[in-house]
This record gives sequence, structure tokens and C-alpha cells, in this order.
Amino acid sequence: VQLQASGGGSVQAGGSLRLSCEASGRTPFDIYNAGWFRQAPGKEREFVALIRRDGIVTDYSDVVKGRFTISRDDAKKMVFLEMNSLKPEDTGVYLCAVRLVPGVGFDFWGQGTLVTVSS
Repeated sequence: VQLQASGGGSVQAGGSLRLSCEASGRTPFDIYNAGWFRQAPGKEREFVALIRRDGIVTDYSDVVKGRFTISRDDAKKMVFLEMNSLKPEDTGVYLCAVRLVPGVGFDFWGQGTLVTVSS
């Protein structure tokens, strides 16, 4: 499966963005658990959010919990990340990824989309 993230941009602190990740390929998307990660300049990649294949179970990093919401549309083979109350420290390249088995490394990664939050 190939993944393409989009929706990044520049916003002021307190603003909102909605990221999208579209999968391509013949494999049904609903077999995958999906996640979002981000990498800030000079920092390691960090986990942001994940959503299991059932579309019900989600998890978030503590720093985004309550501000970000992950969702999916399996018919469209897409995963979304709604980001509200953005802070300058949310700045980074956001990447989507999918995996077949929970609890192990992600199998496929997309190219990132840049989010810049100014104060």
C-alpha cells in the first residue's frame, strides 16, 4: 500500500488544520491499523495518534490528547487528523503509517506533510 499525506500548512497558534492520508493499492484498507506521527526539526519522530481497524479504539500522545482527533473512512481508504488549538510546539512534518498487527512496528509509511504553527 502507498500512503500520501496532505493538508499541512501554516497557521497561527490557536488555529486548526485537518490532515488527510490517502492509501492506494488493491488491498482493502480496513485490514490496517493506522497512525500519525510527527517529526520536528532536530528532533526524533514521535507518536501522535492511532486508530485501530475497527475505527473505534484510538490512542493519543499526552501532548495532543484533547486537541487532536483521529478518524478513518475505509471506503475512501483515508485517515484523518483533526488538529485544534494548535501550538508552536506542534510544528513538524506529519506522517501517516499503517500496520497489520497491533503492538509491532508500522509496515508502510507515507511522505509527510509540513505543519507550521506560529506564535
